[in-house]
Amino acid sequence: MAELSPILKQATGVLAARGEGVYLFDEDDRRYLDFTAGIGVTSTGHCHPRVVEAAQRQVGTLIHAQYTTVMHRPLLTLVERLGEVLPEGLDRMFFANSGSEAVEAALRLSRQATGRPNVIVFHGGFHGRTVAAGSMTTSGTKFRAGFAPLMSGVHIAPFPNPTHYGWSVEQATDFALRELDYILQTVSAPADTAAFVVEPVLGEGGYVPGNTRFFAGLRERADRHGILLVVDEVQTGWGRTGRFWGEEHFDLRPDVLITAKGLASGFPLSGIAASAKLMGKAWPGSQGGTYGANAVACAAAIATLDVIEDEKLVQNAAERGEQLHTALSQVAEGHRQITDVRGLGLMLGNEFRDADGNPDGATASAAQQEAARRGLLLLTCGPWGEVVRFIPALVVQPEQVEQAASTWSDSVAAVCS
Repeated sequence: MAELSPILKQATGVLAARGEGVYLFDEDDRRYLDFTAGIGVTSTGHCHPRVVEAAQRQVGTLIHAQYTTVMHRPLLTLVERLGEVLPEGLDRMFFANSGSEAVEAALRLSRQATGRPNVIVFHGGFHGRTVAAGSMTTSGTKFRAGFAPLMSGVHIAPFPNPTHYGWSVEQATDFALRELDYILQTVSAPADTAAFVVEPVLGEGGYVPGNTRFFAGLRERADRHGILLVVDEVQTGWGRTGRFWGEEHFDLRPDVLITAKGLASGFPLSGIAASAKLMGKAWPGSQGGTYGANAVACAAAIATLDVIEDEKLVQNAAERGEQLHTALSQVAEGHRQITDVRGLGLMLGNEFRDADGNPDGATASAAQQEAARRGLLLLTCGPWGEVVRFIPALVVQPEQVEQAASTWSDSVAAVCS
């Protein structure tokens, strides 16, 4: 009898049977308020009627048309539509299936375009689990341990995380930029450095936003040294932070943008965007893949764009995010164990620390599990699992935010009393 790998650990005990909007239902038809969104994937909610209709229609006409063999209309339409939302100047796309694949495509492009071997990533970043992406991930050892040697040419610079360092944002930013210069002087010479790869908000690293001065410092150094600035928007893109792209909060101008997760409302689709000049420097044959730009996934992505625009979901993410942040902050005020509520839009984290100020993953996990028992699905993140994150679908309504905040308040009270 075959079974799943025992290493696959579920964050909840729910056996989902169906989904509708921000709700999941188990096989006993118990309803759960889902504030995980499949780790930020179901951007338009579970089974949005317009996404379902688009996918069903496409399944009935063409499921798979391998896009280095033949072209198909959903792909061409998606590329045209993405031109309306991509940052200015990023007008060439390559598609894959997962975030890790897109990260590796961006790495390959960066090295080929510059002829340089090294990349600099930032401490706490998550970029995937495959060998190259895992080598670039520093949000926790579980993503990179046990399959050494890792890919060479990756160097790690500090991210301006004020909570971790116990500093102000200004102090953390000064430190991060100073240490980046030190790395460029002592570890990876600019002439050997192909790219900086960074998340606008650390995801698995604990939902820590960057800041405008830090990203301006990266942009200036990239321009000065001919280094590419690669922005990983796998989790922050598609309205998640209350702007279409997370980088918009910081006036950040990328050379390469990586996208996945919310792109197709649950269908596997990812991609990178770059300028025509830069994408043209990729070596012939270096981009491809059997399932990339699958016709059904592309149709779902087009419908996702339609829903985001027509239902004003980016604006809703900003408004509901503000509402949720206020409610979570009120809960935190009554419990010393929650030392920080942070994030952007509908990407919010609650950090737990013990009486000595150490990260408290045990209490965070207990609160997350208690919330699940009460019908609210959440996830943890952070190096010690000390952050409980709220990432509902962008369709979430005010009363659902209120319900989630109330359940969270009761859950925290139950484990922190």
